[in-house]
Parts: sequence; structure tokens; C-alpha cells
Amino acid sequence: MSENSGERRFLSATCAYAVAVVGAMLIMAVLVWVMYHFTRPEPLGAARADERRTALRDLRADNADKLNNYGWQDEGKGIVRLPIDEAMKLMQSEWQKDPAAARSNLVTRVDAAFYVPPPKPSAFE
Repeated sequence: MSENSGERRFLSATCAYAVAVVGAMLIMAVLVWVMYHFTRPEPLGAARADERRTALRDLRADNADKLNNYGWQDEGKGIVRLPIDEAMKLMQSEWQKDPAAARSNLVTRVDAAFYVPPPKPSAFE
């Protein structure tokens, strides 16, 4: 009779573990479904899609204008924006004449364009 009770305990423990594992999987499935349901963005309406399309068209037009036309990048620092083709021709002619001078000129212009003045010391220092 003790063998039979040992088998029953083993089967009941196995069933309990199986039920616990299946229950945990079901709970996880429900949680995943709930998170999927509540974190989905709302579908884009036609008005929002048109707004995004218009914004993209304006951005591309502005970028094309900046890439292909002259203009001020930073008037205070004296930085002018050149069309890409003109800038490439200018750099090519400078590098063909004297690469070392062209490089030092480029480094100087980059330093001037991205110069950040040191912070002013505070009154407490």
C-alpha cells in the first residue's frame, strides 16, 4: 500500500506542477495580450497622414533649397552656405594647388565655425 500511496503523491505533485506551469503560461499570455492591446498606437487618420506628407514635402524642399543655393549659414561668424557642386569645385581646385595649405585652411575654417568660447568664471570662484 505504501508503493501505491507513493505513486499517488508523485502523480498529484506532477499534476500540481503541470497545472502551475500551464496557469503561469496562461497568465503570461493574458498579460502579453493586454500589453499589446493597450500599447498599440492609434491608426493614422487621413488628416494626420496628409499633415505628415505635407511636413515631409516641406522638409525636402527646404533641404533641396539649402543644398543647391547660396545663403548665410551663420551671418555673425561670416559663414556662407555654398551649393554642393560649387563647394566641391572650390575644394578640388584648392587641393590640387597645395594640399597642405588647403588642409590647414580647412582646419582653420572648421575651428572658426565650431568655436565655443570658454565659460565665464562664476563669482564664487
